[in-house]
Amino acid sequence: MANEAEKLAFEVGDEVAETMGYALVDAQFKKEGKDRYLRLFIDKDGGVGIDDCEKFSRAFETEYDRRDPIDGGYILEVSSPGLDRKLKTEREFKHYIGRIVDVKLFKESDAGKEFSGTLTGFDGKTVSIECEGRNVNINPKEAAYIRLHFEI
Repeated sequence: MANEAEKLAFEVGDEVAETMGYALVDAQFKKEGKDRYLRLFIDKDGGVGIDDCEKFSRAFETEYDRRDPIDGGYILEVSSPGLDRKLKTEREFKHYIGRIVDVKLFKESDAGKEFSGTLTGFDGKTVSIECEGRNVNINPKEAAYIRLHFEI
């Protein structure tokens, strides 16, 4: 059921996000204790605030519940991906192409063990990052994290 719930969440979420100017970055359906959660992570240029999450939640919930894929109740949570979120999925990597990312590898590479650079591509297995004028290709499984760079 989790896969079906997530698949429909992406379908409905992408439709709603497009009409509202957001991007659905990730959707997760998880059981925690006795409760079930449908968590959606949205983003837009300039970032997402609480009002954005509330607007998206209302629009999403109406359409999602109309299709009623989940037997029983669930808790819907909508939030921004967060500044320290590790990029994990193909959807996330492709969405953030052109953005600066911070990388920490498990083992030393030509670019070092920790570096920042511009995310330039993802082919399904390898992340490409431009770092100091050269292209660095890494398997995300070789990284402790790849996440968006944040400057104060």
